[in-house]
Amino acid sequence: MSEIKNLEPKAVWKNFDLICSIPHPSKKEAKIVEAMVDFAKKNKLDYTIDKVGNVIIRKPASKGMEKKKGVILQAHLDMVPQKNADTKHNFEKDAIQPWIDKGWVRAKGTTLGADNGMGVAAAMAVLENKSLKHGAVEALFTIDEETGMTGAFGLEAGLLKGDILLNLDSETEGELYVGCAGGIDGTFIFDYKKETTPVGLSAFALNITGLKGGHSGMDIILGRGNANKILFRLFKALESLGLRISEINGGSLRNAIPREAFSTIAIPTSKVAKAKKTIETLTIEIKNELALVEPSLEIKFNATALGKNVIDLDTQKRLIAAVYACPNGVMRMSDSMKNLVETSTNLAIVKSDDKTIKISCLLRSSVDSAKMDLAQMMQNVFELAKAKCNFTGAYPGWKPNMKSPILKTMQTTYKSLYGKTPKIMAIHAGLECGLLGGVYPSWDMISFGPTIMNPHSPDERVNIASVEKFWNYLLETLKNIPNK
Repeated sequence: MSEIKNLEPKAVWKNFDLICSIPHPSKKEAKIVEAMVDFAKKNKLDYTIDKVGNVIIRKPASKGMEKKKGVILQAHLDMVPQKNADTKHNFEKDAIQPWIDKGWVRAKGTTLGADNGMGVAAAMAVLENKSLKHGAVEALFTIDEETGMTGAFGLEAGLLKGDILLNLDSETEGELYVGCAGGIDGTFIFDYKKETTPVGLSAFALNITGLKGGHSGMDIILGRGNANKILFRLFKALESLGLRISEINGGSLRNAIPREAFSTIAIPTSKVAKAKKTIETLTIEIKNELALVEPSLEIKFNATALGKNVIDLDTQKRLIAAVYACPNGVMRMSDSMKNLVETSTNLAIVKSDDKTIKISCLLRSSVDSAKMDLAQMMQNVFELAKAKCNFTGAYPGWKPNMKSPILKTMQTTYKSLYGKTPKIMAIHAGLECGLLGGVYPSWDMISFGPTIMNPHSPDERVNIASVEKFWNYLLETLKNIPNK
């Protein structure tokens, strides 16, 4: 157990400390699922594991609260596995190392998993506390939210009996979320032929590091640098000097803005001096452009061993043109809500292997037609470059219901606790509410949570004071749930 176990409210933090000790990256949730089953058995609670691996734990109403509408507390079990390049950590085997930093909890060199571990921990605290006042509670712990919402996609109708869904996966305390963006994954593949590296070339490692990265939905509005776009901007500038690419490894997760991109390239030895000057000039330009948002950006161009093979020149030319031209970032802001992104795309991953170069993007929009228009735009770019195009995993947005009864209850409850009205928000990210509401259309839904900064990056941190406010608010909300 770590130092965070003694933070208040202890009921929540001890559970989060346990979660940190159990490896649970997306698609590798077996250990955390087992822990949730053990938790249910220990507390003598009814539980179910559905056909896709979601865990449902049920707790009956407390005495005198039997007439309250049933509540589903919902959070996802997986976390985004991101680490700094100099951090040694195996997310499938090693525990997260949380530590306290001036009012915040963060992890040592990795993502913390407060997204959505804090929601899971709070739901566990409700389930195990026998003195709380609430109606019937069902906790729905979904799997694989971060890489495809597999758990939400696979949830079957009829398993849950509650009337109100409290999604515990938002990341700013004092805000109630009533809508979210939908999304779709875009994958573009170039087949290539290996060519023997021509004679007369010198090899270099061209690497982009030091970017902040972050959540490809919530942080896309911040205008942070995209390591893949920067790398291909440099490739484009080096083309006229005889650039040959051996390998590319940019980004790692489709829902994280890529912080790093690594490549091995070769340049005619006679053009090396010009190549270095080109890189130096562009480095100054890019750093100036991103000075306020990316002060730690580094572009390194260091000599390395010459590889045996390079990507064939025809594919290289088409690849550079397509990735350089590929849309990235905010495409349109919302007309109906201030400072809300409507449509965006993240050029998340560019990775080569022995036969292909694969590009992965995540497109988001609160307007389905705009999302599909963006997909068509990107498909046209890559089809012109003769790449294979595939769009998968489409999920709907969540349309706000400003007449929601639970919204009214939670507004009143928050004001009585903290003396002010919470903000009503929509989020440019893929909450599971859109999918879950499609399976259970009668649910009244709200999303809220503590304050978490920089999710999906090693800079992730959760505000300690906000966790206590979130917890107290959750308890008061459960007390004030309307009757059936």
